[in-house]
Amino acid sequence: MLNSKRLILAHFWLAFALFGLALLLGAWQMFIRSPMAAWIGNPEWYYRSLTAHGTIMAYVFPTLIAMGFGYAISESSLKQALIGARWAWIGFWLIVVGTVTSMIPVSLGLASVLYTFYPPLIGNPFYYIGIVLVVGGSWIWVALMAINLASWKRSNRGVPVPLAMYANVASSWLWGWTAVGAALELVLQILPVALGFKSTIDAGLARVFFSWTLHAIVYFWLMPTYIAYYTIVPRAIGGKLYSDSMARISFVLFLVVAMPIGIHHTFADPQVGAGFKFIHSAFTAIVALPTLLTVFTICASVEIAGRLRGGRGPFGWLTALPWQNPVMLAVAFSFIMLGFGGAGGLINMSYQLDASIHNTQWITGHFHLIFGGAIVIMYFVIAYDLWPHLTGREIRNLHLMRVQLWLWFVGMIVTTFPWHYVGVLGMPRRMAFFDYTDPAIAPDAIPVVMSAFGGFLLVVSAGVFFAILYKSQRSPLCDAGPYRFSVAVHPQTKVPVALNGHALWIALMIGLTVTNYGFPIAQLTVRSDTSVPAYYVGTRK
Repeated sequence: MLNSKRLILAHFWLAFALFGLALLLGAWQMFIRSPMAAWIGNPEWYYRSLTAHGTIMAYVFPTLIAMGFGYAISESSLKQALIGARWAWIGFWLIVVGTVTSMIPVSLGLASVLYTFYPPLIGNPFYYIGIVLVVGGSWIWVALMAINLASWKRSNRGVPVPLAMYANVASSWLWGWTAVGAALELVLQILPVALGFKSTIDAGLARVFFSWTLHAIVYFWLMPTYIAYYTIVPRAIGGKLYSDSMARISFVLFLVVAMPIGIHHTFADPQVGAGFKFIHSAFTAIVALPTLLTVFTICASVEIAGRLRGGRGPFGWLTALPWQNPVMLAVAFSFIMLGFGGAGGLINMSYQLDASIHNTQWITGHFHLIFGGAIVIMYFVIAYDLWPHLTGREIRNLHLMRVQLWLWFVGMIVTTFPWHYVGVLGMPRRMAFFDYTDPAIAPDAIPVVMSAFGGFLLVVSAGVFFAILYKSQRSPLCDAGPYRFSVAVHPQTKVPVALNGHALWIALMIGLTVTNYGFPIAQLTVRSDTSVPAYYVGTRK
């Protein structure tokens, strides 16, 4: 039973409200960079918008989704009231205050540093303080998930931890450790300069700290989506989960191998040696393993659903699937986008191939296809699935839900595929203006217009999503019953100790991170010739 409905709803409403605002900023950016718009004259407006868009989408929106969904999982799977509900509200309000604190200097043009900070650019200190508050609020959630699981295990000795909670706690620990890299960069490198205690910064060391966070954060974004794959999709389409054990293995693999891979984002940086770049590239290839396990397990689970519905023969189960069910539609779309995005990621992780697309629009297309496509479409599913249990009102218009998902899928494909194409042509990212009359850039004009049209479809899809939630608030009251998760074909009565706890995997996560980052960080820390003068954004010079 969900006892903390107001808490969970607060997280979801704030998450999607900020998502809507950030989406509008993103669509505006695509429009004003396209041949359809006249040059705005001042690139500062573009970079303000880009910083706000990235900060909300990377830090605030997915963190709120993970926290709200996490609280729902804790109460529903453990069947106990949330321990520390007051602390959960404190964490929520820290995120609210942090978001406002960071966005004010961005809107005033005092912190146009993008969500990746980009030292030696230095913005107003309140931008960074706001980010620290957001991370601090999220760490309260990390602690509460561990506390609630520990309490349940004391009362249920020898009982397998429910899969949803096992994955949820793995997600929280991954985020707790992932965020340490950005926190170290902010506290040790950026804030002392932003507050005026120093006038120089070691930009190379700061980038290495941020690489600690930069790629692992993607897997934190993915975690709610993967939890939905395993614990919502089989139940929603009338099937069963193929394997509980494979699901647990996937989540602990993410916990271990998602961390020591971030230096592949610094392939073009001279501060890190080629040896560590190779090691991180190899670990990046290994991180494909839990995704491949997930694809196999979920496809098998979907086949089970099709065969339970009467599907026969090698492929008859495909036509027997409930394609009118929005959850079935969404997971198919999510897998398609995950496949294309993952294939692009193989290019990014290659030391040789990355050089051809480094800092081009290819990169923008890749991470938008993964996050905005494969991940966010399942965030919609999580909201749709939970809403009747949180509000007591049924979402009835399945047709409108399907329309919304189709619009999001088509919009994301039309947005990101042209970005990949112009990236191969060499079009740089993070540029406020392009002169399409230049013969060197003219071939990019049509793909850029296409991507802007895709952005328009995404805005329409988001509008439909909000309309569905609004209309549901006016539906008759219903009894949604207890919130349930998928049941495995062979329910677990006994789980190996290693797959019923997280201690071993957390130790491996920390150990591999220290091993893969320790020497580059130590080497840059002891050098005295790598600091450069800070460049202050805004009114400070």
